[in-house]
Amino acid sequence: MSRIILPEPAYQHGSIDRVGVLLINLGTPDAPNAKSLRTYLRQFLSEPRIVEFPRWLWWLILNGIILNIRPGKSAKKYAQIWTPEGSPLKIHTERQTELVAALLKKQLNSVPIVEYAMIVGNPSIAERLQRMREQGCSRILVLSLFPQYAASSAGCALDSVFTELGKMRNIPDIRTVKHYHDDPGYIAALAQNVRDYWEKHGRPDKLVISFHGVPRKTLEMGDPYHCECQKTGRLLAEALELTNDQYQVCFQSRFGFSQWLSPYTSEVLKELGKQETGRVDVVCPGFVSDCLETLEEIAMEGKTTFTEAGGGEFHYIPSLNEHPEWIKAMRDMIQTHLAGWVVRQPSEEDAEQSRKRALELGAEE
Repeated sequence: MSRIILPEPAYQHGSIDRVGVLLINLGTPDAPNAKSLRTYLRQFLSEPRIVEFPRWLWWLILNGIILNIRPGKSAKKYAQIWTPEGSPLKIHTERQTELVAALLKKQLNSVPIVEYAMIVGNPSIAERLQRMREQGCSRILVLSLFPQYAASSAGCALDSVFTELGKMRNIPDIRTVKHYHDDPGYIAALAQNVRDYWEKHGRPDKLVISFHGVPRKTLEMGDPYHCECQKTGRLLAEALELTNDQYQVCFQSRFGFSQWLSPYTSEVLKELGKQETGRVDVVCPGFVSDCLETLEEIAMEGKTTFTEAGGGEFHYIPSLNEHPEWIKAMRDMIQTHLAGWVVRQPSEEDAEQSRKRALELGAEE
């Protein structure tokens, strides 16, 4: 099969090779309406790592049923969490990018170019990689914003990056961070975020630690996601000094009729409600930015499930978002993985001397 190799950005002799950092999140529709959701869902549900199903059969289901039903329903849900600035997930990802770039600038002599991209929607991975190459990035660190590795999330992000690299003539050096479910800085940030919330609002009778769900068959096929979620939950509970009966790890967002990772968050909340639990708090460590799954599915639907079953107070603890400890943890991870890449920034004089040498050897301007 022939492959199209894209032309390289214009090159100037004496230009300085830069180091880049690309943060990758899942993505979001451009607007909370059916048209934007149809575009978003078509791309999202067409990713073979997100939906592992025979392609010809899935194409029929997707185009014949889902894209005719889901866009309108999903648009109503997005409308409930949309802000004047736009999608919460995109807003938080942009702010995280700006804040971590500012911290890196304070600590590194050779400042990396920090960008973000989305697996689905805008800005795309292809667009941002091209922009980084145009800015002279010859070395790029890819940091997935999915703490626990799943083939359908972090795997999909890395797959998308490698697909775009396959179109480049002059491929940059690449390093990747596939997961950080047990990273001390990440766990410390999670714990501090919860403690900060409890200092303002008091403590619950039960902390529900909810992760995004995936089909159980992925665990049986070797996906480490379930184990990594369990470890994150355990480490967070230990950092908060919780006993086993004070917290529960579970999984949300079940889709379809097959068995998914369990216990299901909705069933856990319903059971806690039936037990007339006085107060339940829910935290979602797998989401570093608040999004539809946290703000609508948990904070709204989860609250209704719990209270209608007989429960008392329901609190959703916001995601890490722009928490200072999380931004510091990101900075530390990036610096660790940039080891050996970040060197003294060449001066303008160095660049000019390099350009002159190239011209003396016959290079064209």
